[in-house]
Amino acid sequence: MQEMSYLQDHSKLEALTKAVLISILAIAIVLSNFLIIATYANFKGPTEVINYYLLSLAVADLLCGLLVVPFSVYPALTGEWMYGDVVCRFTGYLEVTLWAVSVYTFMWISVDRYLAVRKPLRYETVQTKTRCQCWMAFTWISAALLCCPPILGYTIPLKDNVAHICMLDWGNIAAYSVTLAILVLGPSVISIVHNYSYIFIMMRKLKSGEPIHDKEYATALAENLSNPSHMMSFALVFAFWMSWLPWIFLRLYETVTGEIVQNTLINFGVVWVGVLNSFWKIIIMTTMLPQFRIALRVFCLTICCKTKGRLQAELIGLDPDD
Repeated sequence: MQEMSYLQDHSKLEALTKAVLISILAIAIVLSNFLIIATYANFKGPTEVINYYLLSLAVADLLCGLLVVPFSVYPALTGEWMYGDVVCRFTGYLEVTLWAVSVYTFMWISVDRYLAVRKPLRYETVQTKTRCQCWMAFTWISAALLCCPPILGYTIPLKDNVAHICMLDWGNIAAYSVTLAILVLGPSVISIVHNYSYIFIMMRKLKSGEPIHDKEYATALAENLSNPSHMMSFALVFAFWMSWLPWIFLRLYETVTGEIVQNTLINFGVVWVGVLNSFWKIIIMTTMLPQFRIALRVFCLTICCKTKGRLQAELIGLDPDD
């Protein structure tokens, strides 16, 4: 009896711990991404095109924090999904769609950074705000349409009572699932690897003092490579894939070996470490992007001092190197 009582208490404590962790993660995701969106919306100074891509990422992660993560709190406490198949199907669809939006957006960010280095003299004419906004609209629409077939079917969604999430059943449409994975991951991974490899090669050439015959191009290139958004964007991409690699490796291991990992801690951990990537942006951007720090300080002054915020920001002379 004592052993059974101990196991029950341990199970309740584990369930409560999971629910608290998921709740904290949901709040952190919502607050951090709302802060990013509000900061850029409030800032009226000069902005870069890459900010539109960062806003797209923030919106995707904000929707994840509002419409996906909270639905896992109560199931974590009870051990069962309580919201029905319709909500389960909807959250499963959002998970895949928002993940695809993030992957595609990272691809466009890498393309944007590549063009800034490859064509520094023509970058502003090639990468206009309107073109960037069109690519983002195309990304959201295409991701929503590509991921919709399972939600339109009659298959029952899958409920993961270990990680406490719902997933669409992609097994019944294996051929389409493979095609979708290729369409999402193929161009994205290839573009990211190629573009950042080129950027790092050019950085190395510039640091080594390798001569560049076109002096105008060399000056523009040196000025462009000094922009911290290159390393910041790479840090975002790196954090995203590092967050999801444990889950990807676990799924690959189970597929190749045919063995299902039964450890509940591992299965719970790899899913929520992946979801945690939605929070890292605010830390990376604040640490590595001086322009965002300026915009954030202006936003904080605007909130604290209301209409006097922007005036005070101008009066104190915010320094990009602060």
